[in-house]
Amino acid sequence: MEVTEDGRYYLRHGRRPEEPTSAEGGDQTASAGPAGRGRSSVSYAERPVARARRAKATELVERLLTEGRVRVADEDRVDEWRKIIDYAKRYGLEPPGKRIEKVRLGVGGWELYLREGPHPNSRSRKSAGDASVVPVPTRLTSPHPVVAALRDVEERLVMSPALRRRALLLLQALAAEAVRRGYAVQEIRAYYSAREGGVSVVVDGFACSVTVKQEFPQSNNPERAARLVVELDHGHTSRPGRWRDRKSGTLEESLGVILGEIEVRAVHEAQRRAGEERAKAERQIRWQAAMEEARKQAVQDQLAEVLREEAGRWREAAALRQYCDAMERRLGDLGGGADESALDSARRWLAWARSYVRTTDPLTRLATMPDTREPTREELKPYLNG
Repeated sequence: MEVTEDGRYYLRHGRRPEEPTSAEGGDQTASAGPAGRGRSSVSYAERPVARARRAKATELVERLLTEGRVRVADEDRVDEWRKIIDYAKRYGLEPPGKRIEKVRLGVGGWELYLREGPHPNSRSRKSAGDASVVPVPTRLTSPHPVVAALRDVEERLVMSPALRRRALLLLQALAAEAVRRGYAVQEIRAYYSAREGGVSVVVDGFACSVTVKQEFPQSNNPERAARLVVELDHGHTSRPGRWRDRKSGTLEESLGVILGEIEVRAVHEAQRRAGEERAKAERQIRWQAAMEEARKQAVQDQLAEVLREEAGRWREAAALRQYCDAMERRLGDLGGGADESALDSARRWLAWARSYVRTTDPLTRLATMPDTREPTREELKPYLNG
């Protein structure tokens, strides 16, 4: 794929091929007036703003051809990008058979990509070479298996034979074009009524049901009774999803637009899934961080509990040691004024007491870092804030 021939001509000459040159179109110089005012002799294409915009539009098209999709995340530059896209469209810089489409990204920004066919609102969309026009067969020969299965079920698409045949031809055209574009076509297993029939088009894993039914099945007016309506399942979108026969156009002329709508929905669905995955990943990161912080707090509690226990034992040992010192002073004060057997018993009691204090005092030996264990779920709960 490459820039169109008209686009190359514009880049070289600063005008479209059908536009007259200054010699053909008359004098483009400024008209002589009292103040010297008049039209500039410099064409729009040669003005600095136009040249800069043309360069950016060309670069954008090249990036889209190379990268497939380009994200514009800078909210402040959205208006400038809109002008660049309009420039590429206006002066034929889009690749042949494709158009630049944009999808909104969050609060600000777009994702740009190339899509088959011109815009549905283009006046030339009905031309024979237009990619948005889907050919509709006149006979149901070699139909898609899903359409063939639908044709063979008499309880489905309950309507007049001529209208039923038309509905099947429409579905066959949609199925064939979807397959041509590389999409899968599957059977719809659930319908709202026996008057409906349809296929499910799968684009990049996104399945969208397309159903056809009679718009006015109870009408006695032959013209109204002959109208069909095509609907896409609503899902979680407010985008257009219903096309009808009207004087301004038939359903056969809208098939390309319908497939284009499915493609846009597929892009939106992919973005929605990506957003959900990002949100899920962010929640997982926050959860892991919260769990890690909770584990730290729970382990801190374990260490604090050991510290409090050791401090309590140390205070108790200090009190017992003071008691032993007081007992020893008392024995010294008595001297030989007490019964020897009583003094001997007191000395033995003091010796045992001092030995016991040494076994209970945590600072008798070098204190080391206590071992910790993995906290239980109940121990983590207070630190997770629900």
